[in-house]
Amino acid sequence: MKPECSRVMDSLGGPLPADLASHVATCEDCRSLVGGFDALGAGPAPVTPAPRLDAARQRALDELSAHPKPTPWWRELLVLLAVYTAVLGGALLFMGRNGQVGNSASPMVVAVVAVLTLVLVGGGAFVALAPARRRLSWALVAMAAVAVAATQVLGGSGQQVRPPMEGMLRCMGMEMMLSVLPLAAALVLLCRSAFQPVRALAAGLSAAGVALLVLHLHCPEGTVRHLLTAHVLPWLLLAGVAVLVRSRLPSRSHAP
Repeated sequence: MKPECSRVMDSLGGPLPADLASHVATCEDCRSLVGGFDALGAGPAPVTPAPRLDAARQRALDELSAHPKPTPWWRELLVLLAVYTAVLGGALLFMGRNGQVGNSASPMVVAVVAVLTLVLVGGGAFVALAPARRRLSWALVAMAAVAVAATQVLGGSGQQVRPPMEGMLRCMGMEMMLSVLPLAAALVLLCRSAFQPVRALAAGLSAAGVALLVLHLHCPEGTVRHLLTAHVLPWLLLAGVAVLVRSRLPSRSHAP
Protein backbone atom coordinates (compact mmCIF):
# COMPACT_ATOMS: atom_id res chain seq x y z
CA MET A 1 0.00 0.00 0.00
CA LYS A 2 1.36 3.37 -0.99
CA PRO A 3 1.46 6.31 1.47
CA GLU A 4 -1.13 8.09 -0.65
CA CYS A 5 -3.52 5.16 -0.10
CA SER A 6 -3.29 5.62 3.67
CA ARG A 7 -3.97 9.33 3.29
CA VAL A 8 -7.00 8.55 1.13
CA MET A 9 -8.36 6.22 3.86
CA ASP A 10 -7.88 8.93 6.48
CA SER A 11 -9.70 11.48 4.30
CA LEU A 12 -12.80 9.36 3.63
CA GLY A 13 -16.00 11.20 4.36
CA GLY A 14 -14.75 14.59 3.28
CA PRO A 15 -13.44 16.35 0.18
CA LEU A 16 -10.11 15.02 -1.12
CA PRO A 17 -7.20 17.36 -1.83
CA ALA A 18 -6.17 17.76 -5.45
CA ASP A 19 -3.13 15.48 -5.14
CA LEU A 20 -5.15 12.70 -3.52
CA ALA A 21 -7.90 13.09 -6.10
CA SER A 22 -5.35 12.60 -8.86
CA HIS A 23 -4.02 9.55 -7.02
CA VAL A 24 -7.50 8.04 -6.72
CA ALA A 25 -7.96 8.49 -10.46
CA THR A 26 -4.86 6.33 -11.11
CA CYS A 27 -5.21 3.78 -8.25
CA GLU A 28 -7.80 1.04 -8.73
CA ASP A 29 -7.89 0.06 -5.02
CA CYS A 30 -8.49 3.62 -3.86
CA ARG A 31 -11.09 4.18 -6.55
CA SER A 32 -13.04 1.11 -5.35
CA LEU A 33 -12.65 2.19 -1.74
CA VAL A 34 -13.95 5.72 -2.36
CA GLY A 35 -16.79 4.47 -4.56
CA GLY A 36 -17.95 1.95 -1.96
CA PHE A 37 -17.78 4.51 0.83
CA ASP A 38 -19.82 7.01 -1.19
CA ALA A 39 -22.45 4.37 -1.94
CA LEU A 40 -22.78 3.50 1.74
CA GLY A 41 -22.98 7.14 2.76
CA ALA A 42 -25.69 7.96 0.22
CA GLY A 43 -28.19 5.54 1.84
CA PRO A 44 -30.97 3.65 0.07
CA ALA A 45 -32.69 5.25 -2.88
CA PRO A 46 -36.20 6.51 -2.16
CA VAL A 47 -38.89 4.05 -3.14
CA THR A 48 -41.71 5.42 -5.23
CA PRO A 49 -44.96 3.49 -5.24
CA ALA A 50 -45.99 1.82 -8.47
CA PRO A 51 -48.68 3.63 -10.44
CA ARG A 52 -51.04 0.63 -10.14
CA LEU A 53 -50.70 0.60 -6.36
CA ASP A 54 -51.48 4.30 -6.25
CA ALA A 55 -54.59 3.76 -8.38
CA ALA A 56 -55.77 0.86 -6.21
CA ARG A 57 -55.20 2.86 -3.03
CA GLN A 58 -57.10 5.84 -4.40
CA ARG A 59 -59.97 3.62 -5.52
CA ALA A 60 -60.19 2.06 -2.07
CA LEU A 61 -60.22 5.49 -0.41
CA ASP A 62 -62.95 6.69 -2.78
CA GLU A 63 -65.07 3.62 -2.02
CA LEU A 64 -64.63 4.08 1.72
CA SER A 65 -65.61 7.72 1.51
CA ALA A 66 -68.70 6.89 -0.56
CA HIS A 67 -69.76 4.00 1.71
CA PRO A 68 -68.21 4.52 5.14
CA LYS A 69 -70.51 1.95 6.76
CA PRO A 70 -70.88 -1.59 5.39
CA THR A 71 -74.35 -2.86 4.51
CA PRO A 72 -75.54 -5.44 7.06
CA TRP A 73 -75.33 -8.91 5.51
CA TRP A 74 -78.73 -9.93 6.86
CA ARG A 75 -80.44 -7.42 4.56
CA GLU A 76 -79.25 -9.42 1.57
CA LEU A 77 -80.50 -12.58 3.27
CA LEU A 78 -83.93 -11.02 3.76
CA VAL A 79 -84.03 -9.97 0.10
CA LEU A 80 -83.21 -13.51 -1.03
CA LEU A 81 -85.76 -15.07 1.32
CA ALA A 82 -88.37 -12.57 0.07
CA VAL A 83 -87.74 -13.74 -3.51
CA TYR A 84 -88.04 -17.37 -2.39
CA THR A 85 -91.30 -16.62 -0.57
CA ALA A 86 -92.79 -14.81 -3.56
CA VAL A 87 -92.00 -17.66 -5.96
CA LEU A 88 -93.10 -20.33 -3.49
CA GLY A 89 -96.33 -18.55 -2.57
CA GLY A 90 -97.23 -17.78 -6.17
CA ALA A 91 -96.59 -21.35 -7.30
CA LEU A 92 -98.54 -22.87 -4.42
CA LEU A 93 -101.50 -20.56 -5.05
CA PHE A 94 -101.50 -21.35 -8.77
CA MET A 95 -101.04 -25.11 -8.50
CA GLY A 96 -103.26 -25.48 -5.45
CA ARG A 97 -106.11 -23.28 -6.58
CA ASN A 98 -108.51 -26.18 -6.04
CA GLY A 99 -107.43 -26.32 -2.41
CA GLN A 100 -105.88 -29.79 -2.55
CA VAL A 101 -102.37 -31.20 -2.22
CA GLY A 102 -101.45 -33.46 -5.13
CA ASN A 103 -99.11 -35.67 -3.13
CA SER A 104 -101.11 -38.73 -2.06
CA ALA A 105 -98.63 -39.94 0.57
CA SER A 106 -99.66 -39.89 4.21
CA PRO A 107 -100.04 -36.35 5.63
CA MET A 108 -97.34 -37.00 8.22
CA VAL A 109 -94.80 -38.02 5.56
CA VAL A 110 -95.74 -35.09 3.35
CA ALA A 111 -95.31 -32.68 6.26
CA VAL A 112 -91.96 -34.11 7.40
CA VAL A 113 -90.44 -34.02 3.91
CA ALA A 114 -91.80 -30.50 3.33
CA VAL A 115 -90.33 -29.23 6.62
CA LEU A 116 -86.91 -30.75 5.87
CA THR A 117 -86.90 -29.22 2.41
CA LEU A 118 -87.95 -25.85 3.82
CA VAL A 119 -85.15 -26.00 6.38
CA LEU A 120 -82.66 -26.66 3.59
CA VAL A 121 -84.01 -23.71 1.59
CA GLY A 122 -83.59 -21.30 4.50
CA GLY A 123 -80.37 -22.84 5.82
CA GLY A 124 -78.76 -22.87 2.38
CA ALA A 125 -79.51 -19.18 1.93
CA PHE A 126 -78.00 -18.46 5.36
CA VAL A 127 -74.83 -20.45 4.61
CA ALA A 128 -74.47 -18.76 1.22
CA LEU A 129 -74.66 -15.18 2.48
CA ALA A 130 -73.71 -15.11 6.17
CA PRO A 131 -70.10 -14.05 6.95
CA ALA A 132 -68.12 -16.99 8.27
CA ARG A 133 -65.00 -16.78 10.42
CA ARG A 134 -64.21 -20.41 9.84
CA ARG A 135 -63.92 -22.39 6.63
CA LEU A 136 -67.30 -23.67 5.50
CA SER A 137 -67.67 -27.44 5.49
CA TRP A 138 -68.35 -29.28 2.26
CA ALA A 139 -69.40 -32.30 4.33
CA LEU A 140 -72.18 -30.36 6.07
CA VAL A 141 -73.67 -29.11 2.80
CA ALA A 142 -73.35 -32.54 1.18
CA MET A 143 -74.99 -34.29 4.15
CA ALA A 144 -77.92 -31.86 4.04
CA ALA A 145 -78.37 -32.47 0.31
CA VAL A 146 -78.24 -36.25 0.72
CA ALA A 147 -80.71 -36.15 3.60
CA VAL A 148 -83.26 -34.11 1.63
CA ALA A 149 -82.79 -36.22 -1.50
CA ALA A 150 -83.30 -39.44 0.47
CA THR A 151 -86.46 -38.21 2.18
CA GLN A 152 -87.85 -36.97 -1.14
CA VAL A 153 -87.37 -40.37 -2.79
CA LEU A 154 -88.30 -42.59 0.15
CA GLY A 155 -91.30 -40.45 1.13
CA GLY A 156 -93.14 -40.97 -2.13
CA SER A 157 -96.61 -42.48 -2.33
CA GLY A 158 -95.59 -45.11 -4.88
CA GLN A 159 -98.46 -44.20 -7.21
CA GLN A 160 -98.14 -43.61 -10.93
CA VAL A 161 -100.81 -41.39 -12.48
CA ARG A 162 -99.40 -40.43 -15.87
CA PRO A 163 -97.14 -42.17 -18.42
CA PRO A 164 -93.55 -42.11 -17.10
CA MET A 165 -92.08 -39.93 -19.83
CA GLU A 166 -94.92 -37.41 -19.75
CA GLY A 167 -94.74 -37.02 -15.99
CA MET A 168 -90.96 -36.71 -16.03
CA LEU A 169 -90.92 -34.00 -18.71
CA ARG A 170 -93.65 -31.98 -17.03
CA CYS A 171 -91.99 -32.01 -13.63
CA MET A 172 -88.51 -31.29 -14.99
CA GLY A 173 -89.81 -28.34 -16.98
CA MET A 174 -91.76 -27.00 -14.01
CA GLU A 175 -88.76 -27.32 -11.70
CA MET A 176 -86.44 -25.47 -14.06
CA MET A 177 -88.99 -22.73 -14.73
CA LEU A 178 -89.63 -22.11 -11.03
CA SER A 179 -85.89 -22.05 -10.29
CA VAL A 180 -84.96 -19.26 -12.72
CA LEU A 181 -85.83 -16.30 -10.48
CA PRO A 182 -84.47 -17.75 -7.18
CA LEU A 183 -81.21 -18.79 -8.85
CA ALA A 184 -80.79 -15.40 -10.52
CA ALA A 185 -81.33 -13.57 -7.22
CA ALA A 186 -78.90 -15.85 -5.39
CA LEU A 187 -76.18 -15.39 -8.03
CA VAL A 188 -76.53 -11.61 -8.02
CA LEU A 189 -76.13 -11.49 -4.24
CA LEU A 190 -73.22 -13.96 -4.30
CA CYS A 191 -71.29 -11.65 -6.63
CA ARG A 192 -71.05 -9.11 -3.81
CA SER A 193 -68.36 -11.25 -2.19
CA ALA A 194 -65.46 -13.41 -3.32
CA PHE A 195 -66.27 -16.68 -5.08
CA GLN A 196 -66.38 -19.68 -2.78
CA PRO A 197 -67.62 -22.96 -4.32
CA VAL A 198 -69.25 -24.21 -1.13
CA ARG A 199 -71.28 -21.01 -0.79
CA ALA A 200 -72.35 -21.24 -4.44
CA LEU A 201 -73.40 -24.86 -3.93
CA ALA A 202 -75.42 -23.99 -0.84
CA ALA A 203 -77.09 -21.15 -2.73
CA GLY A 204 -77.90 -23.44 -5.66
CA LEU A 205 -79.40 -26.14 -3.47
CA SER A 206 -81.40 -23.51 -1.61
CA ALA A 207 -82.71 -21.69 -4.69
CA ALA A 208 -83.64 -24.84 -6.60
CA GLY A 209 -85.12 -26.25 -3.40
CA VAL A 210 -88.03 -23.82 -3.76
CA ALA A 211 -89.19 -25.64 -6.91
CA LEU A 212 -88.43 -29.01 -5.29
CA LEU A 213 -90.77 -28.13 -2.41
CA VAL A 214 -93.55 -27.07 -4.81
CA LEU A 215 -93.29 -30.34 -6.74
CA HIS A 216 -93.25 -32.35 -3.54
CA LEU A 217 -96.57 -30.87 -2.46
CA HIS A 218 -98.44 -30.89 -5.77
CA CYS A 219 -96.97 -33.63 -7.97
CA PRO A 220 -99.30 -36.68 -7.99
CA GLU A 221 -96.53 -39.06 -9.07
CA GLY A 222 -94.96 -41.00 -6.23
CA THR A 223 -92.77 -43.72 -7.75
CA VAL A 224 -89.10 -43.90 -6.86
CA ARG A 225 -88.08 -43.64 -10.50
CA HIS A 226 -90.11 -40.49 -11.06
CA LEU A 227 -89.02 -38.77 -7.86
CA LEU A 228 -85.37 -39.57 -8.52
CA THR A 229 -85.20 -38.63 -12.22
CA ALA A 230 -87.75 -35.78 -12.37
CA HIS A 231 -87.38 -34.16 -8.93
CA VAL A 232 -84.06 -34.90 -7.24
CA LEU A 233 -81.64 -35.15 -10.18
CA PRO A 234 -82.77 -31.85 -11.78
CA TRP A 235 -82.48 -30.21 -8.36
CA LEU A 236 -78.87 -31.39 -8.00
CA LEU A 237 -78.14 -30.43 -11.61
CA LEU A 238 -79.41 -26.89 -11.04
CA ALA A 239 -77.21 -26.58 -7.95
CA GLY A 240 -74.19 -27.64 -10.00
CA VAL A 241 -75.09 -25.12 -12.71
CA ALA A 242 -75.22 -22.42 -10.03
CA VAL A 243 -71.63 -23.22 -8.99
CA LEU A 244 -70.45 -23.20 -12.61
CA VAL A 245 -72.18 -19.92 -13.48
CA ARG A 246 -70.95 -18.20 -10.29
CA SER A 247 -67.37 -19.22 -11.07
CA ARG A 248 -67.64 -17.37 -14.40
CA LEU A 249 -69.19 -14.19 -12.99
CA PRO A 250 -66.99 -11.29 -11.80
CA SER A 251 -66.93 -10.47 -8.09
CA ARG A 252 -67.76 -6.93 -7.03
CA SER A 253 -65.78 -7.45 -3.84
CA HIS A 254 -63.13 -9.93 -2.71
CA ALA A 255 -64.11 -9.93 0.93
CA PRO A 256 -64.60 -13.44 2.36
